[in-house]
This record gives sequence, C-alpha cells and structure tokens, in this order.
Amino acid sequence: MKFETPIPVTEIASMIGAKLVGNADLLATGLNEIHKVEPGDISFVDFEKYYNASLNSKATIIIINKEVDCPEGKAILVLDDPFSAYVSLVKKFRPFVPSTNMISDTAVVGEGTILQPNVFIGHHVRIGKNCLIHPNVTIYDHSVIGDNVIIHAGTIIGADAFYFKKRAEREVQYDKLESCGRVVIEDNVEIGANCTVDKGVSGDTIIGRGTKLDNLIHIGHGAVIGKNCLFAAQVGIGGKAIIEDNVILWGQVGVSKDLVIGKGAIVLAQSGVPSSIEGGKTYFGTPVEDARHKKRELAWVKRIPEMWNKLNS
Repeated sequence: MKFETPIPVTEIASMIGAKLVGNADLLATGLNEIHKVEPGDISFVDFEKYYNASLNSKATIIIINKEVDCPEGKAILVLDDPFSAYVSLVKKFRPFVPSTNMISDTAVVGEGTILQPNVFIGHHVRIGKNCLIHPNVTIYDHSVIGDNVIIHAGTIIGADAFYFKKRAEREVQYDKLESCGRVVIEDNVEIGANCTVDKGVSGDTIIGRGTKLDNLIHIGHGAVIGKNCLFAAQVGIGGKAIIEDNVILWGQVGVSKDLVIGKGAIVLAQSGVPSSIEGGKTYFGTPVEDARHKKRELAWVKRIPEMWNKLNS
C-alpha cells in the first residue's frame, strides 16, 4: 500500500511509540510485507531468524522487536510488538469505511459496462469498459478491474487475506493482520460463479490478461496469476503463489503458498502442488510428479496383490 504523501519516519515512530535508530531524515512512502517490499516501504519483523532477510530487504524502514545494527541509509523502529504496531498503521492509513450505497460514489465504472442487480461495488473501485458483472457479485474497496472482464454471479473480489499471528498464551489466540492490499484483474479475464479472490496483505493479488477461471475457485492473498491461464472448478491457490503464463490447472488442484508454477505447466485433476514446479510439463498426483511417471507407478501399485500372491504361492 502506498501513502498519498510521504510521511517522515519521526512521525511514524511517534505514532507507534517506537525508538528510532538510524536515519531520522527518511520519508516513508508505503506499508508492505517482506515479500512485496520496495524502497521507501515500512515493513516489520518479530522473529530473529528473519532479521537478516528483513534488514537486507528493499524496505527502508523496519519495525523490529530488538535493537540491532541498522543498515546504512535505513531506519529501524524498536518496540516490543512489531505485529500490533504494523496493524495500527494499516488501520490509520487505510481504515475501514462503511458503505451507504450498493455502488460507492467514489467508484469509477467504464463506458459500456453492465452491472446486473444486487452488484456491490466498494470505495475507490475502478472498473474498465465493456465489462459484464452478473448478479450478487461483491467487489471490495480499491479493487481494479480492466476492460472486457466477465464476473459471474456470487463471486467475491477483494476479501481480506487469511493471515493471523498466534498468541499461544491467550484464550483467544489469533490476531488478524489487517489487509491493505488490492485485487487487480487485467483485461479480458473471465471469472466463474461463486469464486473468491482475496486482496493482498499489503500488495496486489493479480489475475493476468486473458485468464479464465471456472466456478468455485479460490485465489489466496498476494497470488500472481499470469496471462492466458485456465483453471477448472474447485482449484485452490495459496497466498503469494506465482502462476506463470499459460498454465492449466484442472479440477480440484490444490496449490500451496509461496511457490512458482512455471510457464505452460499442466496439472491434472485432484493433484496437490506443495512446492515449485518447472514449466512445460504435465503433472499428476499428490505431491505432483511427472504425469507419465506417476501413472506408471500407479499401474505397478495395482499389481502388488498379484505379485504378492505369486511370491507366496
């Protein structure tokens, strides 16, 4: 998320009650989680094993729970609970604003776009030209939709990321990391009925130009879907997964978070993808393997009783 205007790091430190170490002349330009940071961003870290990755990232300002050597040219903001401090900044700079209309006065809808009954469009949404939005679609605040997009009935665009911090010492254990990202849907995308596309925690969830989604598909927070992909029903994509161009995922494929599926890969139905896979190949199984090898393996597995009986006869 980018701020409307840069904010002095001294003001940020005062807002969250943090000790400022390092360059006190910096200006913060946005908030971002570590996976998406850019120069000028504020990020946070509260686990020591991630300190180096955070301090050496592109983030300019890091909220941290221990005073450490500050990299040259950066600033660290030291306090006990970086997670809660970051959430407080999200709430301040992108607060929830209740809607009073089905279509917000701040939304922009392009020429030739058709909105069927009971479509909800939140604040600061931008929808391009010649789109067709079917009944009961919900489009949350700050979503961006290109030209010639079709979204079928019951789909929800821009719900919050599924992202929580566990506090094991408490009865209510999970604290919500508030989302301030967006969903960006490029031109000529079609999204089926009853799909859900979550916004990024701080960056964008992106569905690339020409991609087609069947019904009942879930796209997790911060996922980046390439151009001209084809996903069949009940596919689930974990947060921050990267799906490159021309990938086909058949029905009920499950894709874990933080991985890459290479360009032109095909994953057959009911497969599970737990880690990155190369493009240009066809995969099957859980966990996925080369489909030809996996089918041969299954053929041999079916012969085990026959082979066992021969060995014991």
